[in-house]
Amino acid sequence: MWAETFLERFYKQNRYTYNILLTHSMAVAEKSVKIAQGIRFTTVDVEFVYNAAILHDIGIFMTRAERLGCYGRYPYITHGYWGYRLLQSEGLIKYARICQTHVGVGLTIDDIKTMSLPIPLVDMIPLSIEEKIICYADKFFTKKQGNLAKELPLEKVRGQMMSYGKEKLLRFDELHNLLNCS
Repeated sequence: MWAETFLERFYKQNRYTYNILLTHSMAVAEKSVKIAQGIRFTTVDVEFVYNAAILHDIGIFMTRAERLGCYGRYPYITHGYWGYRLLQSEGLIKYARICQTHVGVGLTIDDIKTMSLPIPLVDMIPLSIEEKIICYADKFFTKKQGNLAKELPLEKVRGQMMSYGKEKLLRFDELHNLLNCS
């Protein structure tokens, strides 16, 4: 439960953004924990999953997303990288990786080049089971006011993934099947 307090350190001055972020992150954490508790093929650190899900979007304040009250200088899609840098600087390496790998269904070097993102050319694909769980669960919740804790239906999420290309949908479906989310 320490993650909420840690998160608040960076959002004290911006309650609007903090409330959106915390509501979204709690919904992602709840779904992530539920998935983690159902995994039988490997051991999952459920406490880590909860705290990491709370922190996964910590870097949004460094990006420009005015509807979220964020007035940073970087494109929103880079929030995972900036969260990674922030948590890394705090010594939270394992948590930092969650930030880095949850965006979309992970960012490849090719994605970063194609979109000309202002982040290093490094594959940011979820590898650990915990990274995969949080990446997957995050896709079911938006940061739109009024819908923050409302879970999107699977077909809507799949449609969103398809809008980024067949490869992204395939990667999402692989996560869905791996995590046995029927």
